[in-house]
Amino acid sequence: MKKEKNNQITMCPLPYAEDALEPHISKKTIRYHYGKHLATYVENTNKLKAGTEFEDMPLEDIVKKATGGLFNNAAQVYNHCFYFEGLNAPGKGKPMPKTLELIEATFGDFETFKEKFTQAGTTLFGSGWVWLMQKGKKLEIIALPNAENPLKEKKHPLLTMDVWEHAYYLDTQNARAKYIENFWKVVDWKVVEGRLK
Repeated sequence: MKKEKNNQITMCPLPYAEDALEPHISKKTIRYHYGKHLATYVENTNKLKAGTEFEDMPLEDIVKKATGGLFNNAAQVYNHCFYFEGLNAPGKGKPMPKTLELIEATFGDFETFKEKFTQAGTTLFGSGWVWLMQKGKKLEIIALPNAENPLKEKKHPLLTMDVWEHAYYLDTQNARAKYIENFWKVVDWKVVEGRLK
């Protein structure tokens, strides 16, 4: 997930150009969301872990074990990297075979899964994340507030959607539903397939 240099958490590389997700997610949003919000979380994580028992820990271990401000910032680094890595240029279509098989085994069909994931995102009150997780040969959707993520519960994530306002406000203002509609057009199902256990 994260490469570290001299025990410092570093920015995950953005796997596409800032304008690659347009018109669904704008260059301006990526520039602020990735270039400023994520960068701030990285900077805060490094400051907060300095001189503590977490100083030399990998990011995922910090997320699993830390609390308070360190957890919030480290988890936001993890969540954002997972999110950005799961998107790519439009036109990736529907899930790849193994992912689709698990979706159908759990939800019946892709459209039902998409509706449930979308509903989780539209009904989550306040800021947070919607996660698709693998549990053996089944999948699970869960909406979590703030910086929470499945690592705390030892679950295996496949896909996440950021529903903090900074993920969409520059593009769709308060219309979270429109952002979610756009999100489906840039999910990189190849990445999701590669995350399967």
